[in-house]
Amino acid sequence: MNGQPVKDPLNRHFAPRTTIAISLITTLSLLALWWLATTQGWVKPLFLPSPNQVLGKTGDLITEGFADSTLWQHTWASLFRVFSAFALACLTAVPIGILMGIHDLAKGVLDPVIEFYRPLPPLAYLPLIIIWLGIGETAKIVLIFLAVFAPICLSTRAGVRAVAREKILAAATLGASRVQIIRYIVLPGALPEILTGMRVGIGFGWTTLVAAEMVAATAGLGFMVLNAKDFLATDVVITGIFVIGFIAYGFDLLMRGLERWLVPWKGQD
Repeated sequence: MNGQPVKDPLNRHFAPRTTIAISLITTLSLLALWWLATTQGWVKPLFLPSPNQVLGKTGDLITEGFADSTLWQHTWASLFRVFSAFALACLTAVPIGILMGIHDLAKGVLDPVIEFYRPLPPLAYLPLIIIWLGIGETAKIVLIFLAVFAPICLSTRAGVRAVAREKILAAATLGASRVQIIRYIVLPGALPEILTGMRVGIGFGWTTLVAAEMVAATAGLGFMVLNAKDFLATDVVITGIFVIGFIAYGFDLLMRGLERWLVPWKGQD
C-alpha cells in the first residue's frame, strides 16, 4: 500500500534491549514499593518483612540453615526431585505424544486417560501415590512427574498434528520411509510445540513441588516454606519463594535460548 511497509499492529517490534530495560524498570519499581511499604509501616513485619530483613535471613539460611539443613541442601533436594521428574517426563511424554499424533489408535487409547487426570490437582491423587509407593523419594518424584508429563505429551501431540500434510505426502512421494518422515519432517515441525510443552511442564513441576514435599520430607524448598509457616517465619517463607522463582525463571530463560537456537524460524511464517 503506497509502497510503505506495514507496521505490526500488535507492537511486537521492540528491540531485545528495550524489553530488558522495561523488565528491569518493572522489577526495580516493585522492589522500591516493597521497601517503601515496609519502612513506612504500611504493613507489619509479621506479614511482610523488609527487603533488608529477608536478605539477612537468606544469609543466615546459607550459613546456619533451617530445620537441620542449609539453604543449599534444601535447594539441592528440590532440584533433584523436580529435574529427575522433568527428565523422566521428557523421555516418556515426547515419544508417547508423537505416537498419539501419528496414530489414531494410540490417541484413542491414551487421550482419555491423560485428559482425565490432567486437570486434577496433585493433592487429589497424592493419597493414592502414598498408598501405592510409600512416603519415600519415589512417591515425590512420581507426583511431580505426573504434573509435568501431561503438558509435554499434549503439546507434542498438537505439534505433530500441526505438521503440514503436504510435506509428509511430498516426502512419501520421494520415497522416504516412515522413520525418515518422522525424523526429518514430523520432529522438526513439532519441535516448537515440544519446547513450549517443556516450558509449561517444568512450571507445573515447581508448582507441584510443595505438595510433594508435604509428605515425610526432611529437606527441600517446599518443605522449608511449609515448616516456616508453622513458626510464622515470614522471612523464611519469602526467601524460599524467591529461590524457587529465581530457579524457575532461570530455567525458563535457558529454554527460551534453546528455542531460539533450535527453532529460529518460529513465528516467521
